[in-house]
Amino acid sequence: MKNRLGVLLSVFISFNYFAQQDEQSSLYMFNSLQFNPAYAGSRGALNATLIHRSQWVGLEGAPTTQFFSLHSPFARNSMGAGMHISHDSKGASTRTSAFGDMSYSIPFGPRRKHRINLGLSAGIDAMNMSFKGLVGDDGDPFKVDASQLNFNAGAGAYYYSKNAYIGLSIPRLFKTEWIMTTTASLVKRHFFLAAGWVKPLNSVTDLKLSTLVKVVQNAPITIDLNANIFFYKSFWIGGMYRYNESAGANIAYQFKEKWMFGYSYDFVFNGLRNTGLGGTHEIMLTYDMNGRRTVYASPRYF
Repeated sequence: MKNRLGVLLSVFISFNYFAQQDEQSSLYMFNSLQFNPAYAGSRGALNATLIHRSQWVGLEGAPTTQFFSLHSPFARNSMGAGMHISHDSKGASTRTSAFGDMSYSIPFGPRRKHRINLGLSAGIDAMNMSFKGLVGDDGDPFKVDASQLNFNAGAGAYYYSKNAYIGLSIPRLFKTEWIMTTTASLVKRHFFLAAGWVKPLNSVTDLKLSTLVKVVQNAPITIDLNANIFFYKSFWIGGMYRYNESAGANIAYQFKEKWMFGYSYDFVFNGLRNTGLGGTHEIMLTYDMNGRRTVYASPRYF
């Protein structure tokens, strides 16, 4: 048990610092504010989203993440403001982030139905390492509790219309160094490219395609691909593929006009598939003040 825990902690600490410094989500298409401040206000109404993610269920110390975002347009939809919070836990390490978001929206095109949003964010990341209650060798130099706060800022651009969107963002512009226990780690910039498109198939069914690409220096590129069918403007069902890592399915249901519940499940199929890792579950609850009465149709899709 002790050896297993030691290996597990080493894997998660390394994974946290180098492979997945920015939290991962399979329901990213419903919570773009988490990685792009330009998304603030784009849904045309006050919006709140809450997501919980449990990765590799059944494995001791496996990652769990919570996301919360809140945003709204103001100044006659020419600006948006909001905030997003995340809490990520892996093994002995946790990171809690809180950022404020602002955007400026520029309408253009026929009937001004196209928009480009430019956004900025600023906030703090709080990292904590706590080995309390974990088994380990006494005197181990790595078994030292530590905590640290770092300031950061983000920037992004977001174009959207009735049936399509594309966004480019850097959630953390500044490279920061975490000095934890006897080691140090550099948090690198993550570049996000998100895009989506909706095609009406008939009067009650729409096809929605979306992708999220994440690029980090000296790390494998992450590509998420999603295809969903939207029935009666109320029910989503579809599948996802994460390049060279995992695949899964997701559903979402809009009820009482203003509320939406979502769920996703994915499983690994790369080199980790034979390690006994459990699947990953993610649940979401979203509230839109204006519900389906939003002026722009694309926020109902994106």
